[in-house]
Amino acid sequence: MSEEKSFDQMIDESIKTIRTGEIVDGTVISVKPDEIVLNIGYKSDGIITKEEFTNDSSVDLTTVVSVGDPLQVKILKVNDGDGQVALSYKRISEEKANKRVEEAFENKEVLTVKVEKVTTGGLITTFEGAKIFVPASLVSDTFEKDLDKYIDQEIEVMVTEFNPRKRRIIGNRRKILQATKNERAKELLASLQVNDIVEGEVKSVTGFGAFIDLGGVDGLLHISEMSWGRVDSPKSIVTVGEKIRVFIKSIEDNKIALSCKFPDQNPWVIAKEKYKPGTIVTGKVARMADFGAFIELEPGIDALLHVSQISKKHVKKPSDVLKVGQVLDAKVVDFKDEEKKISLSRRDFEDDLVPDEKEVIIDDAAEQAETLAGAQAEAAAEAAEEVKEKAEAVVENVEEKAAEVFEEVKDKAEDIVDDVKDKAADVIEDVKEKAEDFAVEAAAKVETVANEVSEKVEEIINGEDAQ
Repeated sequence: MSEEKSFDQMIDESIKTIRTGEIVDGTVISVKPDEIVLNIGYKSDGIITKEEFTNDSSVDLTTVVSVGDPLQVKILKVNDGDGQVALSYKRISEEKANKRVEEAFENKEVLTVKVEKVTTGGLITTFEGAKIFVPASLVSDTFEKDLDKYIDQEIEVMVTEFNPRKRRIIGNRRKILQATKNERAKELLASLQVNDIVEGEVKSVTGFGAFIDLGGVDGLLHISEMSWGRVDSPKSIVTVGEKIRVFIKSIEDNKIALSCKFPDQNPWVIAKEKYKPGTIVTGKVARMADFGAFIELEPGIDALLHVSQISKKHVKKPSDVLKVGQVLDAKVVDFKDEEKKISLSRRDFEDDLVPDEKEVIIDDAAEQAETLAGAQAEAAAEAAEEVKEKAEAVVENVEEKAAEVFEEVKDKAEDIVDDVKDKAADVIEDVKEKAEDFAVEAAAKVETVANEVSEKVEEIINGEDAQ
């Protein structure tokens, strides 16, 4: 008996003991599409389900594992209920991956991850089996409306939060993009020089100008630098997405000022030849002040038509005789090249802008007549409206009375019908009663006649018997 016991002990000693959570080595002894059987040197074989081998539910295990392959696994249950040991290969990979991710988190290392799934909140990515979530706000340095384009793509992220116990591992792609953009901006800023001519893309337009993307760094194109001419609104000059040629006006503290006012296009370069004193010019009223009107001769060149030079007649203020946008002719009377000032006059022009007194009287009379006609027309319209309202009131009153009469006739007709029905019912009832009385009387007479006939028949029968 002692020999058998020692033999059993020897067998027990040859079979190792295992416990849940332990990492063991094993050899594949059988493979099915959704299950792997492993010899781990224990009295029972170990089982790895597809779910515990990979996150890919479509994989066929026979295509990735062969009999005889060594695998390192983690024990989930010593007895899975069927006498076998439940194992996991995936969890060891995830633990190793999590350790690698933790190192990347501590060292601020960039990881290349694969996007497995897109949710409303962001991207679910994997790194060697470890899941890393990238919130939508951290996917890009600009707003991303459609995240589906990232599915199955590889992207670079930095792990900014690591807490595997709470299953919270956060990746940040925006930080990498911003760092890359900042580096490019530094390089671009170092290469740019004042007066360099560059091409950029309009990024945004504001009331005071437009921001131009020069390829990684933005510059401001102020409204005053958009054209040699007057610009009322930046949106009338540029649009978002438009390619535009500009030159660097200044660079201060990483701020770039741009301009479209190229020196060789400056209209004042040849203005001295075009606008000599005595020259008759045509221009448009750009703006007015109490002392005169500014006439745009061409984009970038405005001339002053002083209030005293508008006409030979007295003009109190320019707005009495001029309108913004009005086109007129004038004569250049002074040109100051250094100050870039041109003075105009219309005192010698026959087509005086100030009308004569007779014309003023006629215009006033016409205006008064027009006003009077307008007032009369308005009064006529009011009278017509009043007549219309009264007519509508009469029609409404007639309709109401007609409705009342109709309702009254209807009530009387209903009363007559009810009365006829009542009388008809009385007649029917009377006829019915008389018919019943007649039937009773007729029945009595019939019975009397029948009795008399019966008696006579008996008499006849009795008389024959007596004979």
